[in-house]
Amino acid sequence: MNAPTLYLMIGLPGAGKTTTSRAIHELTGAVHLWADQERREIYGIPTYSHQENMELYDRLNAETTALLQDGKSVIYDTNFGFYKDRQLMSKIAHNNKAQTKLIWVTAPEDLARHRATDSVVRQPSRVLGDHRGNMPLQKFEHIRSSFEEPTEHEEYIELDGTKITTEYVANALGL
Repeated sequence: MNAPTLYLMIGLPGAGKTTTSRAIHELTGAVHLWADQERREIYGIPTYSHQENMELYDRLNAETTALLQDGKSVIYDTNFGFYKDRQLMSKIAHNNKAQTKLIWVTAPEDLARHRATDSVVRQPSRVLGDHRGNMPLQKFEHIRSSFEEPTEHEEYIELDGTKITTEYVANALGL
């Protein structure tokens, strides 16, 4: 039996992380843990308070650990924009005999901002924000300003968020 894989998604809001996650799920059957959807289901209208974030990510981290212990691969679909969070999850994967794949989805910042904050058409990947799923501009800017790109010491696969198709993802991941 192959070791499970923990796919950690990295990228700005609107870059294409959820679309990529769905393609990885389709290709591998890995469990797709989508933080935005989980947040909506748990909190209804989220506040993004520190307490809410801690509760949500404690829950998702525990669920990830349990799935890896069961030998299941996991796509952890949130913005792992902080190095320390990627390190924590990589340690959890290692402790559960799983490999980690960092998937950095990039897109031009203007496009990501548009997709996240003012897309006219409601996209299935948008479940948080206003009635159309749009993120407030100040939330996008906060995330952008604190985003930590993968370091030269991290192995990652960089995907162009303007080209996401199942075939493109399969080729990039060597599937």
